[in-house]
Amino acid sequence: MKNIFLTAGVLISLFAAITGCVKEENKVFLESTTKPILSATNVALSLSFANKDNPLTTVNWTNPNYRTNTGITSNTVVYLLEMDRLGNNFGTNKKTYRFEGDLSKAFTVGEFNDLLLNDLQLTPGVGTAVQARIFATLSGTGAKIMSNTIIFSCTPYAIPPKVTPPSSNQLFITGSATGGWMNGGDSPTSAVALSKKFTRVSATLYELASLSIVGGEEYLLIPAYGDWSNKYGYTGAGAANNPEQDDFRDGGNNFKAPASSGNYKITVDFQRGKYTFIRL
Repeated sequence: MKNIFLTAGVLISLFAAITGCVKEENKVFLESTTKPILSATNVALSLSFANKDNPLTTVNWTNPNYRTNTGITSNTVVYLLEMDRLGNNFGTNKKTYRFEGDLSKAFTVGEFNDLLLNDLQLTPGVGTAVQARIFATLSGTGAKIMSNTIIFSCTPYAIPPKVTPPSSNQLFITGSATGGWMNGGDSPTSAVALSKKFTRVSATLYELASLSIVGGEEYLLIPAYGDWSNKYGYTGAGAANNPEQDDFRDGGNNFKAPASSGNYKITVDFQRGKYTFIRL
C-alpha cells in the first residue's frame, strides 16, 4: 500500500513538472523593437492671427514594430508626444499629447500658437525654439522607447483677450464672500473699496495680493466700484463654478468662493478668461 501511494505521488510531481514546462514554453516575451523616428512637414513655422485657421505642420512618427517570440504583436501601441521650450529639458511646463495607434498629429496655426502661449507660457513677439519627442509604449508592458528629438523655430503672436479688460483700468471684488455687497453709489476711494481693489499687473492681468474670504459665499467682479451697470461673472449657472479656478465672462452670474474661509491671493486673467484663488 505504501508503494502505491509513493507511485501516485511521483506521478503527480511529474505531471506538475511537465505542466510547468508547457506554461514556460507558452510565455510571450518581447524580442525586438525599432526606435520610432519623429519628423515634421515643417519646422520653420510662420505664425499670424490672420492665418490662425490654416494648416501649419504635421508631426509624424514611425511604428516601433514591437516583435514578440510569437511574431509582430497586435497589442495597441500608446504614443506620448511631448513638447517644450528648448532648454527646459521637458520640465513642468511641457505639453503632452496621448495617442493610441495614431502615427501623426496635425496642427493649425491657432492651435500651435495656443500651445506656445498657454501651455509653454512663452512671450508673444519673441522668437523661440520648441523641441519635441515621442515615447512609444506597448500596452500591458513596460516596453517604453524614446524617439529622436526635433526642433521647431517659431514666434508666438498675441491674440485678442478672451474677455475684454475693463476700460476703467480698475477691478474690484464685491459680495458676501468679501464681507458684504457694495451699494449703488458707494465711493470707489473708500477704505472698504480700496481693500477690495485689484492691482493692474498688465493690460490683461489683475491681482489682489491678499483678501479675507468667507468660505462658500458668493461674489462678483466689478470694473467700477459703486456702479452696477457692468460686472464680470461665471460663464455658467450661478454659484456653479469651480471655486479655485474657472472661466469668467462679461455680464456673467455670481461666483462661489472656495469652501474654506481664510486669506487668498486672487488672480484675474482677461487674456485667458480665467481666475484663480490661492490660499495663503
